Amino acid sequence: MPETLASIKGTLDAQVGKNLTVVAQAGRKKTTERKGILRETFPAIFVVDLNQDENSFERVSYSYTDVLTKNIEIDFED
Repeated sequence: MPETLASIKGTLDAQVGKNLTVVAQAGRKKTTERKGILRETFPAIFVVDLNQDENSFERVSYSYTDVLTKNIEIDFED
């Protein structure tokens, strides 16, 4: 069953405040892995507060389209 932007947003809405790992495509054969907390969801984007020990900036935002097109992968820690 294909996912929709609304179903992706609904899934992320239920996970606000939880730890996650985001693996993003950073170009040809390159990926970046960032760990943080899902802080907020908005109609078109969601915001991740990053761990300051591992990253030089505080937060990053992604669109639900990035998840749909598999430009990023999200893994929640249980």
